[in-house]
Amino acid sequence: MGLSGSWYGTQWMRAGATLALAVLSGSVGAQAYPTKPVRMIAPFPAGGSSDLVARILAQKLGETFGQQIVVDNRPGAGANLGTQIAARAAPDGYTLLLCSVTTTINTALYKNPGYALKDFTPISRLAIGPTALVVHPSVPAKSVLELIALAKARPGQLNYGSGGTGTPAHIIGEMFKYSARVNITHVPYKGTGQSVNDLIAGQIQIVFASMPVSFPHMKTGRLRALAVTGAKRTPLAPDMPTIAESGVPGFAFDSWWGLLAPAGTPAAIINKLTAEARRVLQLEDVKARLADLGVDGAYATPTDFGNFMRAEAEKVAKIIRETGIRVE
Repeated sequence: MGLSGSWYGTQWMRAGATLALAVLSGSVGAQAYPTKPVRMIAPFPAGGSSDLVARILAQKLGETFGQQIVVDNRPGAGANLGTQIAARAAPDGYTLLLCSVTTTINTALYKNPGYALKDFTPISRLAIGPTALVVHPSVPAKSVLELIALAKARPGQLNYGSGGTGTPAHIIGEMFKYSARVNITHVPYKGTGQSVNDLIAGQIQIVFASMPVSFPHMKTGRLRALAVTGAKRTPLAPDMPTIAESGVPGFAFDSWWGLLAPAGTPAAIINKLTAEARRVLQLEDVKARLADLGVDGAYATPTDFGNFMRAEAEKVAKIIRETGIRVE
């Protein structure tokens, strides 16, 4: 009995030592992280709002970590392609995902987008900002209420463009139709840029476009902005009212961006990335660069960001049910 007890005791000591070594190794590994370049997948083409946010963060993280943070643009399948790649990547901190409102839209819109929110560990929300409701200058409406009146006088005759079915602009457009009780026709394009180009050319009358895309054309007068879609006004155009302020009470739909890692990424690495994201968002030059895009830095802890994403998915699912949006 004594020998047996001694043997088991020895085994437990060895197991404990092994566990302690593993924990210590993980801690040391997290402290050294990153020891090689990190890939940040942006599931959109280069040059768009998501890509610009990703590059601002990647530059600052790279300066701190002393390793390159490579923005890897992987557009396709309505942003599902790049998101799938990130979800299936090794959970070692060397693959991250620049997520956006599209991430939660897709989990609500598609029966199987190839991933779920549980496939990721939240790191931090990064930025939030509105979309602009812009019209061609030939449209006689000078306000949201005038546009609603015009749409009711010409049911089905006004067209609004989007970057494609299921994109944020499409969701916002259908939400506007539902909330304002108007009949305007959706015209999907292969990207927001194409829809804005056709709006400038007068081929369509309305677009819900991000501030980085639409603001330069507002300044030149090629487009007229009536309102912003978010819960508050944008610093780029503080005199522009929200849609809610303009006669559609309760209307609010913001674009947002955040950072995710594959589920199972070590907590120590998540904590390190979270702390650095928070620091970066407090830098004055980063605040200025985000403001130029018409968005605000919007840090959130991993827990708060996870809760925020789940709430956003539920909100979008409700809009989809109410408006009957479908993807082919």
